[in-house]
Amino acid sequence: MKIIGIILIVGGIAMLLLKGISFTREKNVVDLGPLEINRKEKKDINFPVYAGVAVIAAGLFFTLAGGRKK
Repeated sequence: MKIIGIILIVGGIAMLLLKGISFTREKNVVDLGPLEINRKEKKDINFPVYAGVAVIAAGLFFTLAGGRKK
């Protein structure tokens, strides 16, 4: 459980620092034998601040709960 918690904490910090990911995707529009027409689309995925904080909180919960022994 501690490893999952640490991974979540690192992921949450990355979400807060990066604030989003953008990438370009090439889409095939027309394909008529030797003739091809492609279009490039730019996509953005934005991370809200509350999502990063929630992931960090979940990571802390897993880290602290994994450290307790019965």
